[in-house]
Amino acid sequence: MKIGELAERTGVAARLIRYYEQQGLLEADRLPNGYRTYTDEHVEQVGRIAGLVQSGIPTRLVRALLEAEAACATEAAACSREVAALLAAELDGLEQRIACLVRSRDTIRKVLAAQDR
Repeated sequence: MKIGELAERTGVAARLIRYYEQQGLLEADRLPNGYRTYTDEHVEQVGRIAGLVQSGIPTRLVRALLEAEAACATEAAACSREVAALLAAELDGLEQRIACLVRSRDTIRKVLAAQDR
C-alpha cells in the first residue's frame, strides 16, 4: 500500500509517518520510482509508534523501547545500561500518566452510569 492508504488505515497523517521514518522508527520499502510501499505489518507498527508518542514518550525513547521489545521477544540482551537508565527515568512519568488516565476513565464511567439511571 502507499503512504496515503497507510495514513487512512492508521489515522496517522502521512507527514507524521514520514517523520517516523526520518527518526528511524519505521522503514518503508521503496519502489523503483521512489514511492514508499507499506504492508499490514506497517499498519500495526505505525499504530504502536503513534500510541507511544501520544502517551508522552519522546521519539528518541520510542525507538529504544521498540528495539528492547524486539530483543525481549528473542530473549537477547534488551538494551545498553544508558538506554536502560533513560527508560527507567521515563517509567515514573509513564506510571503517573497511567494513574491520571485511570482516574479520568473511572470518573467518566461514573458519570455515564449516572446518566443511565
